[in-house]
Amino acid sequence: MGVPAPGMRRRLEAGERLLGVLLRLPSEDLLEMAAVSGFDFVLIDCEHGPADVVELRRHVTVAQLHGLDVLLRTGSDEPALVLRALDQGVAGVVAPHVDDPQTAARLVDSARYPPLGHRGFATYTRAGDFGRVPAKEHRERADETLVIGMVESPAGVRAVHEIVRVPGLDGLMVGAADLAAARTETDPPLPECVDAVHRAVAERGTLRMDIVSTPEQARASFSAGAALVVYNTADVLMRHLAQLVEARPR
Repeated sequence: MGVPAPGMRRRLEAGERLLGVLLRLPSEDLLEMAAVSGFDFVLIDCEHGPADVVELRRHVTVAQLHGLDVLLRTGSDEPALVLRALDQGVAGVVAPHVDDPQTAARLVDSARYPPLGHRGFATYTRAGDFGRVPAKEHRERADETLVIGMVESPAGVRAVHEIVRVPGLDGLMVGAADLAAARTETDPPLPECVDAVHRAVAERGTLRMDIVSTPEQARASFSAGAALVVYNTADVLMRHLAQLVEARPR
């Protein structure tokens, strides 16, 4: 049947809002559990997680067998990983530390075929059904790739109106932990920084992606305009394990 084309962009353009899980721990079982639970996508974390490209490939294959799209979070400025992940068939990339329009432009350049970028063209990869997909169709599939940047510093907040205007950048996500660590007393409070990014995204009409830990937070994000919401699986699991431990007699 071949490798399925990503469907996330078409669903988002149709007005759907998508719910996913951030998978930092390499585990095909966790991925399958997310799929059979009814999530829309999984975000595999190759910034803070230990997964390599071989492990990523296995996860993408399992996800697609369940009809689940995969996004990849790269490290900072990793064009080689962007290329290799897209060649494995991921639906898009999420890149950290996009703190200025130049970084956003480099991200787009690594993820898009010409004329928007310089991604190396090959149809014989997994994403091209190992050469079975005609070049024209492969390019059309690649046009569905999602490219999302993360704003994680006060500099990124200050430059957000320029960042959202970079052609080929589909959306932004706030990395609140890094932003909190990077801000100083001379910067606006964290909630104001987050709101500034969200306002810029809303004004531009690009995609907003939020990371949450509870259903209440997810509902609030969707209500506030997020198109993509992802659960921090490690946080969810650790909080649940802590609750389970409380049953031990003291």
